[in-house]
Amino acid sequence: MDPHQEYIYQEENIDIKKFLLRILGNWYWFAISLFIAITAAYLFNRYSEPIYSVSATLIARGEEKGKTGMEGFIEGMEIVTRQVNVEDEMEILRSYTLTNQALRKLDDFDVSYVLVGRRGIKESKLYNRSPFVVELDTLYPQLPGHKIYITLLNREEFRLEIDEHYDIDRVMKFGEPFVHPPLAFTVKQRNPEEFDPTSWSSNKFYFVVNNLNALTNAYRSKLSVEVNDPKKGSVLTLTTQGFVAQQEADYLNKLIEVYIDYGREEKSKNATLALQFIDEQLKEIVDSLESVEQEMLEFRLRYNIIDLSQEGAAIAQKLIDLQKEKTMLGMQQKYYHYLQGYIRERGDFSDVIAPSVMGVNEPLLTNLIARLTELYSERTTLEHSAQRFNPSVTLNARQIEETRQILLEHVSSMIESAALSMKDIDRRMAEVEKDIQQLPVTERALIGIERKFQVNDEIYTYMLQKRMEAGIAKASNLPDNRMLDQARAENAARVKPKTSMNYMIALILGFVVPVVIILLIDFFNNRIVDRKDIEDHTSVPVIGSVGHNKTDSEIPVFLQPKSSIAESFRALRTNLQYMLREKGENIVLISSTVSGEGKTFIATNLAVIVAMSGRKTLLVGLDLRKPKIHRDFNITNETGLSTYLINQSELDDIIHPTDIENLYVVTSGPVPPNPAELLETGRMATFMEHIRKEYDMVILDTPPVAVVTDAILVSKYSHANIFVVRHNFSHKNVIQFIDEIYKRKDIRNISLLINDIKLHGYYGYGYGYRYGYGYGYNYGYGYGYGYGSDYYSDDDNAQGSLFRRLLHSAGKRNRKE
Repeated sequence: MDPHQEYIYQEENIDIKKFLLRILGNWYWFAISLFIAITAAYLFNRYSEPIYSVSATLIARGEEKGKTGMEGFIEGMEIVTRQVNVEDEMEILRSYTLTNQALRKLDDFDVSYVLVGRRGIKESKLYNRSPFVVELDTLYPQLPGHKIYITLLNREEFRLEIDEHYDIDRVMKFGEPFVHPPLAFTVKQRNPEEFDPTSWSSNKFYFVVNNLNALTNAYRSKLSVEVNDPKKGSVLTLTTQGFVAQQEADYLNKLIEVYIDYGREEKSKNATLALQFIDEQLKEIVDSLESVEQEMLEFRLRYNIIDLSQEGAAIAQKLIDLQKEKTMLGMQQKYYHYLQGYIRERGDFSDVIAPSVMGVNEPLLTNLIARLTELYSERTTLEHSAQRFNPSVTLNARQIEETRQILLEHVSSMIESAALSMKDIDRRMAEVEKDIQQLPVTERALIGIERKFQVNDEIYTYMLQKRMEAGIAKASNLPDNRMLDQARAENAARVKPKTSMNYMIALILGFVVPVVIILLIDFFNNRIVDRKDIEDHTSVPVIGSVGHNKTDSEIPVFLQPKSSIAESFRALRTNLQYMLREKGENIVLISSTVSGEGKTFIATNLAVIVAMSGRKTLLVGLDLRKPKIHRDFNITNETGLSTYLINQSELDDIIHPTDIENLYVVTSGPVPPNPAELLETGRMATFMEHIRKEYDMVILDTPPVAVVTDAILVSKYSHANIFVVRHNFSHKNVIQFIDEIYKRKDIRNISLLINDIKLHGYYGYGYGYRYGYGYGYNYGYGYGYGYGSDYYSDDDNAQGSLFRRLLHSAGKRNRKE
């Protein structure tokens, strides 16, 4: 790979390298973050109360095909053959009613007991094993959800504490009633023979009176009902989670028990309704039958008549048959009126009596009732799963109304038809009555009595048969659903806390959080931290970079000529050759945008390093507003450039030699009231022309350009202009400001220098004093500090953290290779 291709490759990968170096430079963040995350995971796993998952399975089966009613005993007893609908059964299992019934039938669910740890950090739920039980007085409302603390003192006494709004602290005996409206309860030992307060890890407990409504909703929300085999859809798995596995298992088993009872009750509902209806009819028939039987007995005794004549018996049988038919029609008509009223007044068809109970075998009526029952059942399901204005709900409501109207019209027509049939029977009975009139008076009377008796007797026998069938069906009622696998606490699975997953999450967060913090810091950091920050905001070339001055001196290049910072200034001195191309170009202006970026430091040390190369060098303090250079060389500032420009001093008076060979200094002098005006005088032009000819190199230290215009005024005399930006100090908008000057060509031959790069972490390894490579002025190779640290010596290279020393040693080995 040639050098140009290698440079391009390095440019394309600079962001990844930057990011990795940034992470390496802040490795201790990751160590701290991982320690905190893993510690938090350990504490969470240690002190979180475990949550267990408990499951049970049941089979939900419908009626067998080909059968209707109670196991086929009464044909047509049920309106619709009960085929299992899995979604309906799942809703029933999750219903508020069944959940509430199950909770009411369980012990230790109305009150929750908790053991408080010795340090008050970890709590343990106790179910059916607390050392005491609380018997609530149902005449008082209690305080649902409030903690009431119990501290066991000995076998006889305990301390009762209620802090919330009551401030109660009382020593009581077990079995002693406590009444403080709205609270009223009695604390008793659960097992007096085995009661031992010292057997528990802590003697402090609390109990909470549960709100049954809230508890019901809580258990409903955490109950999961799933179908094992969606194709068959008859085996359901019920799962719930809680802190005590046995408590959750008891709840599931009780819920399934209530659900099975619910199914059995629903199945027997029609038989119960039929029995009630038949009993009402039998009561009327029995009363009438007993009265007629007594009347017939008295009549026979009075007239000494036992049997009718042959002719009378034949006529009587005709009349009895007609009367029986009329009576049956009357019962059916009565049922039609019942059904008509039921349809108009009731909002559902959950307990309608089937037509077959009353001997009505009209297919259209039965089908209409069955259809309406199905629609009402569908509406109930939709009310639990759909919105009010859902199209399915609207369609269902319309179908219910249409079917109701059709059924009402059909029932009305059946009532009219029954009335017509009864009129026809009355006509036929009238004809038979004419034949009876030909018989003797006593025989006519006996026929009337026997007619009433036989009709009532046959109706009574028919209704008794129906009642027996319904009773047999109810007695032999078997549930459609049955439990397949009971919920067992020993089979419970621990679902929380997930120890391994929590540690895995902790490891991930331990790495991710510092990365996110680093990215956020970089994102919101508006300061210059690397070369890309400069290249993204300006096209001004970078002439070099200078590291952090670790000495107390402002002239480290003279005190430590073999240091890395001295080498960076040598690189800068060499690169200046490519800025000062023409003969006679020897004036370099050093400036910055704001104060504090180190322009004076750069100007001073650049002048020193140039002088050390044997060239006659002059350092001029042109910052007339804030003199500083004289302090670095211990030179008086009573005379200087300002006194020269106002004709109070001559050139020889303001040019001071220094202890450094070939280096001369012109201080700023006393601060004048009009620095800008002085810099535009003729004496300033004369001064600049003289020093340009007299010295091999002139370094001008000027004020910041963003503060005052002095540097711009002086730039007409300079041949090269270097603007100093300070690493991790100068803002990015500073670069934009310099770029505007560059584009407007207010100052010619501009370059940038990055100052105060600290050799630690990402920043040190990211810059590494290698700005000479790859940018500068593209003069073939430029010059930079790129030869490796074997060419310089820093006192603190071996100092610092172990991590930094290892990286430093690795870098030296790589360079040697």
